[in-house]
Amino acid sequence: MIRIDSIATRTGDRGTTALADGTRLPKQHPLIAAIGAVDEANSVIGLALTANLPGDIAAVLPTVQNDLFDLGADLAVPPGGAHEDKMQRISANQVARLDALLAASVARVLPLTSFVLPGGSPAAAWLHLARTVVRRAERDLCAAMEADQQRLWNPEALRYLNRLSDACFMWARRANDDGRADVVWVPGAPR
Repeated sequence: MIRIDSIATRTGDRGTTALADGTRLPKQHPLIAAIGAVDEANSVIGLALTANLPGDIAAVLPTVQNDLFDLGADLAVPPGGAHEDKMQRISANQVARLDALLAASVARVLPLTSFVLPGGSPAAAWLHLARTVVRRAERDLCAAMEADQQRLWNPEALRYLNRLSDACFMWARRANDDGRADVVWVPGAPR
């Protein structure tokens, strides 16, 4: 059980933040950027939930939000360190669930005939934004992995982000009437 007694700890006033094991890192560290991008993606998915989504997508997004908290905890609690036994790691099962959801959406939407511009319905626009934030989280995590090659990284964390960005793209197409209301790129369109 998690108990949070104070939000304003003031421990970050000097430009550092703590991982769950007490390690302090500069706020601009790639790992902190990755954790922040995961949090931001979770917030954008929360915004998508306020829009008119297909029912099956609305039903799964709270689970995705919980997964993203697991992912943030996974990143904030170094494997092999203190508190590791208290945290849920992103698992191959969570990645497989996204794979199955992605396949189900692919089977429903029209085939792509052009690149899709972010937009269409408000729900699709939020899911496209979520996709881009998840892609940034993925890039930030890659940078963190490159910066600290000694750390024991959970490979499922990167896989989860990669699948989630694809799923957000397909869910955006689903929110655009299964791709019928997608806004397509028209190369060289009059400006």
